[in-house]
Amino acid sequence: MLGWLRQLKRQRQAEPAAAVSGTALARADMDALLRQLDWTVLRRLDGALQGDHRSLFRGAGLDLADLREYQPHDDVRHIDWNVTARLQVPHVREHQEDREVSAWFLLDMTGSMGFGSQGQSKRALMLSFVGVMAQMLMRRGNRVGALMLTADPSAKIRHVPARMGRRHLLHLMDTVQRVPLQASHHETALGPWLHQAQSLLKRRSQVFVLSDFLSAPGWEKALSGLARRHDGIAVRLSDPLETRLPAAGLMWLEDAESGEQLLLDTSDPAFRQRYADLALAREAAFHAALTQAGMDGLALATDEDLALAVRHFVALRKRRSLHA
Repeated sequence: MLGWLRQLKRQRQAEPAAAVSGTALARADMDALLRQLDWTVLRRLDGALQGDHRSLFRGAGLDLADLREYQPHDDVRHIDWNVTARLQVPHVREHQEDREVSAWFLLDMTGSMGFGSQGQSKRALMLSFVGVMAQMLMRRGNRVGALMLTADPSAKIRHVPARMGRRHLLHLMDTVQRVPLQASHHETALGPWLHQAQSLLKRRSQVFVLSDFLSAPGWEKALSGLARRHDGIAVRLSDPLETRLPAAGLMWLEDAESGEQLLLDTSDPAFRQRYADLALAREAAFHAALTQAGMDGLALATDEDLALAVRHFVALRKRRSLHA
């Protein structure tokens, strides 16, 4: 197959609220989007998230809160060697959370993020997720910023400094919206971008990596390095057509980033099964990379209810916090 992501030519359409068009939405439209997210997502989450700040967003305070036995995902730098020597069992130190930490959204803005077959693209879903999580974080006194990976591999990382306030959030979202889709073909390389982001984020932060993770190999090691210093969450954005193809006969399929094209017979059950098997293998590799990095993951699909997905993620984080 020509790479992983194949865009259906006949279904490539102008996106209503996000990123197929290179023209930016006005600041007023960003404000309208935030109000819509407040009604459709945040209000549905308010009850579920009461008191969950500690389990969702772990800070980097200096006051010792507790000692517990070492777990495989723990940072070895937190091992208390005196207690370990005394008890003959590895123990790690937990510190009181500093609630005023900075949160950074690392945003993959490359060509494959413009794809969407369900009325919104992965990039539109990304913008909605940023709007929801940024408001949740700022309600608790956290600053938010963004680092963006663009299609030009030689360009410096575009960034919005971490600040607070609704005007800042509108500026952040408008800046994200203004990043154009790639005009030429480039293969995504998440590894160098994540390494560069790690060097830019000097203080321990809450980090959200938003991408479809359709990238050249090598990003797994960079993700592990990021997770060792920060409380990281990998948000994988996907579209249903990336995991299963309809039986629609002959179709021209195009790789979103290499530009390669191929005419395939999607009515062939064997081909559709191979496509689905490849999707499952890639998903397994992604989860294995998260496990090795000790990083939590959240899967978001363009046909999925954002509020339900976030609620499910909250439950997972809470369970992990209780068993830590």
